[in-house]
Amino acid sequence: MRLLKPLCLSLVLLSALIGNAQNADAVIPESNISDTSISPSSGITKQVEKPALQFKQIILPAALITYGAVTLGKDENRGLNKTIQQKLWADNPHKLNHADTYLQFAPALSVYLLNAFGVKGQHNFRDRTMIYLMSNIFVNGIVYPTKKLTHRLRPDGSNYNSFPSGHTAEAFASAEFMRMEYKNVSPWYGVAGYTMAIATAYLRMYNNKHWFSDVVTGAGIGILSTKLSYWLYPKIQHSLFNDKHPNTVIMPTYQNKSFGVSMVSKF
Repeated sequence: MRLLKPLCLSLVLLSALIGNAQNADAVIPESNISDTSISPSSGITKQVEKPALQFKQIILPAALITYGAVTLGKDENRGLNKTIQQKLWADNPHKLNHADTYLQFAPALSVYLLNAFGVKGQHNFRDRTMIYLMSNIFVNGIVYPTKKLTHRLRPDGSNYNSFPSGHTAEAFASAEFMRMEYKNVSPWYGVAGYTMAIATAYLRMYNNKHWFSDVVTGAGIGILSTKLSYWLYPKIQHSLFNDKHPNTVIMPTYQNKSFGVSMVSKF
């Protein structure tokens, strides 16, 4: 029973996230910026019009970030932060679940797996990888300096890197990446991505590593980072690649518990 309310809250948040994202995309007029895409049905690379970044697209992430910002400087032992922390941890101590360490990357990994199995997304390998890397640059460029500046103590008292949640920011950036790549195939891919992201956020609180406002802000940063990447990439794509077949392949790597980037270039 103690998991019922958090689960219902997660489902409501999931519905709001997907509904807002789909509605925002549906009303955005096309701009004159073109990009290289792959048709889901034929797998043929072609030029398509890319939407401009509109105000409606950033309402949700801006609201999430603003909510977290207004909680700074307030006593975490009061209000919603403390209520949720007490229900998930203080009143019910339990073993830690480390699935969030890997789950944060699951939506992005799913994009590459789906493409490998023939379910084509919006972009080819090169373009989607560049977009995902740009999103991670934004996430890390925002999250870690903010942690140092805000100096908020974690609920478990382990350090002062609580605000915002980096795991949650990465998870929601990956979820929005998955939604954007497959929104023209089926909205359920976006639902799946955001389900994994919400699970990551929940586990960060379940493991007593973050306050509620930490994960809310992380979610906003993640979504905004990916939206900015999809908006900016077409603007720099042609100057980077000049519409030629790629001679360079860039992809994320994982080895010895460390994430990195590998690059193979053909001369």
